[in-house]
Amino acid sequence: MAIQITDQAKYQIQEMLKAESADQVYLRFGVKGGGCSGLSYKLGFDYEVKETDELYEDYDFPVVIAKMDRPIVEGTTIDFKENMMGGGFTIDNPNAIVSCGCGSSFKAKDREGTPENC
Repeated sequence: MAIQITDQAKYQIQEMLKAESADQVYLRFGVKGGGCSGLSYKLGFDYEVKETDELYEDYDFPVVIAKMDRPIVEGTTIDFKENMMGGGFTIDNPNAIVSCGCGSSFKAKDREGTPENC
């Protein structure tokens, strides 16, 4: 498996999947350029698998990761934490060498991305 998804995150994702009306829905995880440190995470639903993707069916739902993103997200853990302000997904990526204070932007050793002013 390329990534780990905790039980709390799986539960939250399964609850969110119930609101989707398409027959086949994939959890898409990856990175995009931007943020203070150059890269930001993408986490959402998608309805297709492209030739440039890898499909993982080892989870409770199908997960799609772009082939070019896999080295950057390999070993990442996705969790869901609840607190007094609500809840949200957290991402622990061992490949991030620099992270910004907001926790959603990072720089990887092999890919700097496109840093933006925050």
